[in-house]
Amino acid sequence: MSSVSVVIPCYAYGRFLEDAVASVLEDQPGVDVRVLIIDDASPDDSAEVAARIAAREPRVEVRLHQENRGNIATFNEGLMEWADGDYCTLLSADDLATPGSLCRACDLLDAHPEVGFVYGRAAWFTDGVPTPPPRTHLRGESVIGGREWLEHRFRQAENPIVTPEVVARTSLQHRLGGYDPNLPKAADMELFMRFAAHADVGFLRGVDQALHRRHGTNMSTGVDPLADLVQRRAVFEQVLERYGHRLSEVRNLSTTVHRQLAWEALWTAGREYDRSALTRSAPGRVLLRSTGTGTDEERTELLAFAAECWPEVKRFPLYRTLEGGHRLGARDVAFMARERGRWWARRRAWTYRGY
Repeated sequence: MSSVSVVIPCYAYGRFLEDAVASVLEDQPGVDVRVLIIDDASPDDSAEVAARIAAREPRVEVRLHQENRGNIATFNEGLMEWADGDYCTLLSADDLATPGSLCRACDLLDAHPEVGFVYGRAAWFTDGVPTPPPRTHLRGESVIGGREWLEHRFRQAENPIVTPEVVARTSLQHRLGGYDPNLPKAADMELFMRFAAHADVGFLRGVDQALHRRHGTNMSTGVDPLADLVQRRAVFEQVLERYGHRLSEVRNLSTTVHRQLAWEALWTAGREYDRSALTRSAPGRVLLRSTGTGTDEERTELLAFAAECWPEVKRFPLYRTLEGGHRLGARDVAFMARERGRWWARRRAWTYRGY
């Protein structure tokens, strides 16, 4: 029977902790599970909730921080210092594993020693509404070459993984190290790309491997779009520097990812900072995922980032429209809608093939 070390970091999520722990201990047949809850000096009752769970459940251990150490240090403490099972996973206290998810992941990892980590779909749900029934019928498995998976990341300039749906091989985790503290907003993306540079990637088709809860205090809430783009660029440049010798056509990959990041910065500037009738209308905001609340300074910074990534972006009409502070015209809106469609298509592909 394979063993899984489950690390549950918790900061002010005491109200979610019981459900998170239950999700990895119940309805997980055929797997030897141990759980570590790390409370990062929460101001709520998280420590008390964790102690109650550990008192009645011998498979659960608790560590309490007297001072807040932050996400990255807490993640690494659990994964690098404590995890000793065959496989390991990081589950935020506000997320849930789905029934049978650990067994499904272990089965693939057991059968394919060349795979470094496995994931499936993470279904999103909103706190305060009934949890949707997860898909638990496995439709198939895929083993994707690490280099191929990495090259898809460069072409898309995005990360298809949320995090709770991932189960990794503990020996590889310990060999390659933990989350990079220099990339606080994109450390997960860098870690998965680091894994893929050294091992193949497994994907479970047709199943929800985790449930990701949306609420007002998610760690990702309020992430600045420009800061996210800057961090992602740093990840790709770091991967190319460290592991470019494992990839083919490195120069093309670099050009591709910088061009994609430039397009995304341009699209974000148009989405957030246009004041046309379209973005003032409810259908337009839905179509473009627009808030229309950005400032001129933020627009200027996004355009500067786009031009720095890929100078050719300055030649495009949308860039000139935004640079001049004008409202979007019909051609600009068509471009925005087209990019929105491509974004949607990528996410649909992630659901079915994992990349």
